[in-house]
Amino acid sequence: MPTLEWIGKSKVINHHQDVPFRVLERKYSFDENGQTDADNGSENMIIRGDNLEALKALLPRYEGRVKCIYIDPPYNTGNEGWVYNDNVNDPKIKKWLGEVVGKEGEDLTRHDKWLCMMYPRLKLLQKLLADDGVIFINADDTETFSLKLVCDEIFGCGNFLVDAIWQHSIQPKGYLGTFSIHHNHTLIYRKSETFELGSLERTEEDNKAYRNPDNDPRGPWRSGDVRNALYRPNLIYDIVSPSGNVIKAPEKGWRWSKETVAEKIRTGEIIFNADETGIIRKIYLDTVDGRAPESIWFGKDVGTTREANGEIKAIFEGKAPFDTPKPSRLIKRIMQIAAVRDDDIILDSFAGSGTTAHAVLNMNKADGGHRKFILVEMMDYADSITAERVKRVIRGYGEGKTCVEGTGGSFSFYDLGEPLLVGDCLNEAVAPEKIREYIWFMETKQPYSPPSGGNPYYLGQHNDTGYYFYYEPQRVTVLGYAFLSTITEKTDGTVIYADRCSISEDKLAQMGVTFKKIPRDISRL
Repeated sequence: MPTLEWIGKSKVINHHQDVPFRVLERKYSFDENGQTDADNGSENMIIRGDNLEALKALLPRYEGRVKCIYIDPPYNTGNEGWVYNDNVNDPKIKKWLGEVVGKEGEDLTRHDKWLCMMYPRLKLLQKLLADDGVIFINADDTETFSLKLVCDEIFGCGNFLVDAIWQHSIQPKGYLGTFSIHHNHTLIYRKSETFELGSLERTEEDNKAYRNPDNDPRGPWRSGDVRNALYRPNLIYDIVSPSGNVIKAPEKGWRWSKETVAEKIRTGEIIFNADETGIIRKIYLDTVDGRAPESIWFGKDVGTTREANGEIKAIFEGKAPFDTPKPSRLIKRIMQIAAVRDDDIILDSFAGSGTTAHAVLNMNKADGGHRKFILVEMMDYADSITAERVKRVIRGYGEGKTCVEGTGGSFSFYDLGEPLLVGDCLNEAVAPEKIREYIWFMETKQPYSPPSGGNPYYLGQHNDTGYYFYYEPQRVTVLGYAFLSTITEKTDGTVIYADRCSISEDKLAQMGVTFKKIPRDISRL
């Protein structure tokens, strides 16, 4: 498989492992009743902060659980003014920190910077994706073809589904002598073969080919192919019409066996043409469930940038506080293709104006679903634009004839908090429950659910092993016989984290206990 090389690649391949794990701090919650400091229990999240660190922070709870990911990263056109801020420990890359990425003529390394920025984020997104999940990555011609090679490397070239073309504009633009660009690319990758492609709703246009010229009681139908795609000698045979006319097989044979064709003729699914020189297969409209998605997404079907601008202006009282929103119909189409179900999670880590949440809320309102969204936005407008849009969609916006009813729903707004580890030391500013959640995930790769009652240091049981985190911020904890006497949970094995241990390794082994020292033996994401 061909791979892409660029300046700094060797330093970022595993950079996601060096990113500090930060806890998420809820700042407020919001629902139809307004904003509150109290936690409303919403599973919808808007996170303000660097998306690389935010994605890392999501792993303990969401690794392998996200059904659909949509991202719209900077296109790297040279006009966007994005800044490379990933603290990669390499002198060449450190020179890039804090520098605005400019035009190619001004900075010949901007393509390297973009790839260095994208690689660790794609690695973490791949981890978050469920086995039956799928990711959609929006880009333009500037980086699409480099991005394809990188995604082949991270997701596997066998998991590439299609490069979908979105017609983002309809009106001609530009000048004579140059192309008028009307498209973007959306690279689509599945996590594994367990992903099943969703179907789209059928329209009247889709059904035009279905008619009922013979008044078939089963209703409208269209003719289908009766030929086999590959040569099969056992499917080469003659068909005799009611009048005795012999119909020869196509070059590669019939689509079915002789017995199956006879049965389809009997049931009326296959009929003879008027002069009995051929057969016609009927495909009935009532057997067709949806339609296959296509690789070209026309603006009339999924919206355009003009529609997106109109949408956000309507939400923000005639103003457009964001330059490059996406239409909510585009995200709806993406969720349909992803076959997003009632309780699935949709993630957008370049959230921008919050279109993804808007589309999720619309879909939930339409069918009563409970899909969850996670948005990440690093810019200052994460609250004033991204979250504000979601608030207005939930409660409704506009007046009079332009009034749009609220979708209902809720979310919580988060900031990136303290790092779990400071150097080689456990950060005492981090709440113990957050540390417990992290330890549990690193041991089990499962979301953490605090056990009720019992030993306060007990984390839970997984695969017949009980886990304990014997930690007190203000004192040194010791794994001794006194602590073992407090354990009442029955498991085949036991893992205990503590500051020190007063029992020999041999005795621990006899009792089926594994001691792990805080913080030395805490694994790092």
